Amino acid sequence: MSGKKKHIAQRGRGLVIALPYLWLILFFLAPFFLVLKVSLSQSVLGQPPYAPVFDDWSIAAVSNRLQSFTLAAYAGLLEDSLYLQSYVNSLAIAAAATCIMLLIGYPFALAIARAAPQRRPLLVMLAIAPFWTSSLIRVYAWIMILKDEGLLNHALMALGLIKTPLTIFASNWAVLIGVVYSYLPFMVLPLVASLEKQDKALREAAADLGASPFAVFWRITLPLSLPGILAGSLLTFIPAAGEFVIPDLLGGSDTVMIGATLWNDFFANRDWPTAAAAALLMLLLLVGPFILYERIELYKSDS
Repeated sequence: MSGKKKHIAQRGRGLVIALPYLWLILFFLAPFFLVLKVSLSQSVLGQPPYAPVFDDWSIAAVSNRLQSFTLAAYAGLLEDSLYLQSYVNSLAIAAAATCIMLLIGYPFALAIARAAPQRRPLLVMLAIAPFWTSSLIRVYAWIMILKDEGLLNHALMALGLIKTPLTIFASNWAVLIGVVYSYLPFMVLPLVASLEKQDKALREAAADLGASPFAVFWRITLPLSLPGILAGSLLTFIPAAGEFVIPDLLGGSDTVMIGATLWNDFFANRDWPTAAAAALLMLLLLVGPFILYERIELYKSDS
């Protein structure tokens, strides 16, 4: 009977381990290979708007296709400066937003982690309170705030700080503000989890040895919170780089990001192979931070 229970327990553990891999296969690898197939196809007018290169998976057909297919969609990315501009703008806005979120989110996370234990759940709840409403509604609220006749300009003019309205709406600044506001909780929560795990005795020992509050923060608190910083940066940088709704609603004609470029290629230009190639290239650019984070964690575990 014990052997049967042991066998059932082993099968249960195997199932638990297999579920994440099954999830990755169904919702990451399978879509990835579908997009890869589209990127290697030829753009045509029709439904769907591409002619599959690998439509026959027999050994002979695949061999012939491998000898004849071209990377025309990928070559088009290098020839069109729009894609380079989209990649650069997306990565620049995402990096700037991530840095701003870190500067804003770290003090908030530190205050939550140092608060009394009975108050922390309330503070965490307030940090994620914006998620209780639709992101689309929240972005529309920023339109009403940032427009020339919006609440921000009215308030600044009423206080006598400006004489003419600030032109913030329909610019990269508006997109940056929208991205920071929308993704700030994703920076705060990993930082809170990392800061809560720190041993208070380490800070007290450093203070007893004569370290100033700044030295305690710089030498102990900040280094020990690096895993939270890395996790929060990844959770904010990656979705911000591929953001589509916020640039579309808050950005202007000069706001060119890869999300809008992909949407135009898929639905307006109906050039699915080029759009799929651009999406895969963006994916490869965003996989880099994950690999870097993994290497850092492996190095820390080995040391």
